[in-house]
Amino acid sequence: MRTIPTLFVSLALTHSVFAMAAPTPLTPQTAEYQVNYGDIELGKAKYQLPAIEDGVYKYRFDSDLSLLLLTDVRHVLSEFGQEGNQLLPMRYLHERKGVGPNFVEQTAFAKAQGIIHTRYKDEKGKFPFEGDIFDPLMVQLQFRLDISAGKEVLDYKMIKSNELDEYKFHVIGKERMTIESGSYDTVKIEVVRDNHKRQTFFWMAPDLAYLPVRLTHFEKGSKQLDIKLLKYHFDDVPVEAAPAAVDTEVPTERKV
Repeated sequence: MRTIPTLFVSLALTHSVFAMAAPTPLTPQTAEYQVNYGDIELGKAKYQLPAIEDGVYKYRFDSDLSLLLLTDVRHVLSEFGQEGNQLLPMRYLHERKGVGPNFVEQTAFAKAQGIIHTRYKDEKGKFPFEGDIFDPLMVQLQFRLDISAGKEVLDYKMIKSNELDEYKFHVIGKERMTIESGSYDTVKIEVVRDNHKRQTFFWMAPDLAYLPVRLTHFEKGSKQLDIKLLKYHFDDVPVEAAPAAVDTEVPTERKV
């Protein structure tokens, strides 16, 4: 029979073996969001990042939105690698179906040849692969990596719709965000634009590896899009931990 000290040692050892690491922006994860147009519910969107395979990450985005007779269904896939804290784009696929023009967008990042090949609505394009460049999906993960590392210059170039775009972001400050799924400590970010006719703000939770918990977009002061986190899941990542230091002379119960 174990004495109380022996029991505590056993619990300490068990805890050290099953300790879990805090999630990072590249921890396998799933996040689901409610998408509203003003106060009208449009549908849901989901982001999925499975575990890396053969050195390649595959980040997915799927959404199914509708308003009266209008529908918009999208499937987006980004494949990328990693060098240190820098993500390297490889392939990008965006499919859109619904009311209005359907389209497929494809991008191939051939870094070894220094060329980016694009195809959008049956129009082809070609760009030089120079410096740090991203696709519209995996740039979100790079942003989370950079802000978690304390990077102050948040400026990104990306290939989108056969064009080279540049986006800049400004950290406004910390803010407690309470939505239907819970209350979160967040960092509030604004997309930098030349004027205030269009404004986009989003709130990221440091405790959730800077996962966005809300995004709000305004056009001429009127709220257009309001996207809120419904639920999320990070896969557990075990870490090796040294057993707690214990006294080797652990008393045991003695028979008399």
